[in-house]
Amino acid sequence: MIIPKAMFQKIGTSWLPFADAASEGLPLVQILRLSLFQVSVGMATVLLLGTLNRVMIVELSLAASIVAFMIALPVLLAPFRALLGFKSDTHRSAIGWKRVPYLWFGSLWQFGGLAIMPFALLVLTGDVVHDVRFAGEVIAALAFLMTGFGMHMTQTAGIALAADRADDETRPRVVALLYVTFLAGMAISALIVGYLLRDFSDLRLIQVVQGCAVATLALNIIALWKQEKIKPMTRAEREAPKPAFKDAWNDYIKGGQAGRLLAVVFVGGLAFNMQDVLLEPYGGEILGLSVAATTTLTAVWAAGALLGFWLAARWLSNGLDQFRMAARGILAGIFAFSAVIFAGPLQSAPVFYAGAFGIGLGLGLFAVATLTAAMEMPRRGIVGGGLALGAWGAAQATAAGLAVALGGGIRDTVQTLANNGHFGAGLMTPDIGYSVVYHIEIGLLFLTLIILGPLVRTRILDTSQQRNQRIGLADFPT
Repeated sequence: MIIPKAMFQKIGTSWLPFADAASEGLPLVQILRLSLFQVSVGMATVLLLGTLNRVMIVELSLAASIVAFMIALPVLLAPFRALLGFKSDTHRSAIGWKRVPYLWFGSLWQFGGLAIMPFALLVLTGDVVHDVRFAGEVIAALAFLMTGFGMHMTQTAGIALAADRADDETRPRVVALLYVTFLAGMAISALIVGYLLRDFSDLRLIQVVQGCAVATLALNIIALWKQEKIKPMTRAEREAPKPAFKDAWNDYIKGGQAGRLLAVVFVGGLAFNMQDVLLEPYGGEILGLSVAATTTLTAVWAAGALLGFWLAARWLSNGLDQFRMAARGILAGIFAFSAVIFAGPLQSAPVFYAGAFGIGLGLGLFAVATLTAAMEMPRRGIVGGGLALGAWGAAQATAAGLAVALGGGIRDTVQTLANNGHFGAGLMTPDIGYSVVYHIEIGLLFLTLIILGPLVRTRILDTSQQRNQRIGLADFPT
């Protein structure tokens, strides 16, 4: 039986993930090439949060407090993503580029930070003889700051460039594809870096980290090559006064919708990320899982996130409202955290893994939905794309960093109080600290739904053009 070509093409665009993300202004080959900047950012994320975290504590014998401080430094730069996005919106050059200069300089910052990082860590260990006090701490902090600044600049400008080039129909699928590329970059980089560092030495550390620096520059140059059209500006356009960031930010917040969206992203980010440092210890300490078994949690979580990205692309392309899809992600997260909580008393590993999968699924839907909403704001005339996407990234990254710190701190505090009998004999259990954090996350997810509600109502009214219609509980996304 011969399958008609038209039928094959229809099946491909209907079922293959992101097969129809391309548009006339942004072909699929250029989307995939542009997404390489997400691979470089994913690689740097693995180095900062995973590989170097372990190397600094175990192989280099650094104090955990110093390591935590170094890793937290890039998060401190997250609020500046809004400013970086605004600068790329208003950047003026003779050839008309706005995003490419920020992609390029972000790549240089990221490259420079990774290039000096291994030497800074070796100086920090005290093995290198020098007469300058705190030289290791200062140089290491500079390396982490440079890398973090480059990551934020590159990602903000890159996503804004993708938003500029994608059309309204394909934009949701482009967003989902960029997120998948980011996850793929993290997964591939983790495998490669872990393999190269299996026989650790100072020289091998320098080679691997500086190799990642070179790979960052190469990937980002390939990504930005011929991605933005040259549009020569007149002298009058270049000399015209630029809008102030304060004025643009006030305009961004003034309508109420933008500020509420940022609140949704921030509170939702807190809710989904407080468990980042707790799931694996919970599986090992409470469920008695082996190291190998808990290590697979990352793969299970990533599989859920990938499914969320794929579903998001399909649902958004079929016309589902972004905020309703975000609500679906939040509800998936509520059920997922409930499963994780019940896995302890039930001593059920399958329930625990199902919860981890659900957390990834909910986060994938939530992230793509809110990012797509942020990308649409410039189209509605609210503000430039770079500022909107930078504000989204600032809220998301700041919430993630704060959530990790809060999750670990709350668990340790509650567990210590429980072990000392402050909560009574009934709560002197080894899982009480974890359980409190998971319950807080469920409460934050319900709070996110409350904040999200008016956004769904606003979209319904705008779409139906029935501005006096009242929206009841039955109309809220379920």
